[in-house]
Amino acid sequence: MPAVTRAIVLWCPDWPVIAALQAGDLPQDTPLALLDRNLVFACSAAARAEGVTRGLRIREAQARCTQLQVLPYDPVLDARAFDPVLAAIEEITPGVQPIRPGTCVLRARGPARYYGGEEQAAAELLRCLEGLGIPDARIGIADGPFAAEQAARTTGAERIRVIPPGDSPAFLSPLPIAQLGQDELTPLFRRLGIHTLGHLAALGATDVRERFGERGAWCHTIASGLDSTAVVPRTPPKQLERAIEFEPPLDRVDQVTFAFRGTAEAFIGGLTKAGLVCTALRIEVTDESGRVSERSWLHPRLFSAADVVDRVRWQLQGSGSIESGLGSPIARVLVEPEAVDDIGHHEEGLWGGGADERIHHGLSRVQSILGHDAVLTATIGGGRGLAERQVLVPWGDRAVGVGARRPAVAGQPAGPGAVDRVRGAASRGGARCGRRAGRGDGTRRRHGADRPVLVDGHGTGCAPRRLLGGPVAGAGTLVGCCRLAHGAPLPGGRRGRERVAAGARGRRVAGGGAV
Repeated sequence: MPAVTRAIVLWCPDWPVIAALQAGDLPQDTPLALLDRNLVFACSAAARAEGVTRGLRIREAQARCTQLQVLPYDPVLDARAFDPVLAAIEEITPGVQPIRPGTCVLRARGPARYYGGEEQAAAELLRCLEGLGIPDARIGIADGPFAAEQAARTTGAERIRVIPPGDSPAFLSPLPIAQLGQDELTPLFRRLGIHTLGHLAALGATDVRERFGERGAWCHTIASGLDSTAVVPRTPPKQLERAIEFEPPLDRVDQVTFAFRGTAEAFIGGLTKAGLVCTALRIEVTDESGRVSERSWLHPRLFSAADVVDRVRWQLQGSGSIESGLGSPIARVLVEPEAVDDIGHHEEGLWGGGADERIHHGLSRVQSILGHDAVLTATIGGGRGLAERQVLVPWGDRAVGVGARRPAVAGQPAGPGAVDRVRGAASRGGARCGRRAGRGDGTRRRHGADRPVLVDGHGTGCAPRRLLGGPVAGAGTLVGCCRLAHGAPLPGGRRGRERVAAGARGRRVAGGGAV
């Protein structure tokens, strides 16, 4: 049987909320909810006190808490905000392995021997996190990372829970089976009467493997308290970011960009020395009052030093010119890579660059002279008409949140449910319509309004001989369509109506004025 590693798990409750509050410089008692696909992904303690829970729709959450502040969930922000926490822990005890943003694990043997015991080591870790502004961290110590994490999540007011060696199976036994995190096997376990980890551990290991496979055997091992998962310390990332501080602060855009040029060259040189190129970076600007402005910039190929300087200038000046001053003097500028790639993937070909590279250099040159928003490229977005589907994006940026969707037919709803409603109307023999437009006096004729208009599965009108069952008055235009519950006309929008009207006029001439 493999050896079980004694582990320390450090858990920061509500870490996505903590990261968002720190990034937005918001008070700790702010009722905040983070959204993912229009559902509450995480919420603060103040929001939970008002009845907001994870999984609620945004409208229901706002109805329960009228002061609720809503922000989109950003996993990149979570990971970036947790890096300083990992660095601070590595300063007092090495060998940290991040599990997810807000949770990390390390071996218990080294810190326990250095600080004189497991509880003493845990207390030192809590003091370290309190210095970083995280006062509610929890620590669990047990046999194996899984049992240690469950101990951290079940701590009391002491915020430290130590499971003695060999007692992990008894500690895990009453926990629900859902704690394993196996969404596919959990419903099956429950149908078979296995509701706790102790129920699963009581079964034979061979029987579980034969019935549930390797994944089930792993669940049985974890439930039995025999977690032999090794703690693999992370390799500290290379310090690729660069920053420059101005003393005294500078209040002109050209002064800041000129002083930052050397930092940009050092930033690109550090990436080149590491064998990397930057395709996305984050620029953080701090003024003399402490306010921070940050933005992520993308590049279609890779950033050069001149490109980095251009992004700093664009972020500082916004829509103004380079001669314009700043609202507040700038005290610090930081540039950090967000996405890097191996430099070998971006080497020039044997015969130099092609036409695409020359086009890129030309457009980038024009953009550096005129501004970031001066060179735009068209992408396809959502909408009904062609003008609505055209989205202009600055050259070098990717269209965020814009996806090419199937164009909607003019005059018809765009959702997939609309097609089902149209087909349902066709199967029932059509919808009722008797509306006449174009008289100019605002009145409507109801003659023959109770007769059905047949609509086929494609939303095209199939008008019978007597479409509206009466004479067509004057120069009135026949509108041979039906409307759905939300008012979308059928079929075919304006062209469909013109086609039906043309057929009606032709039959009127041939039939002596009667349709």
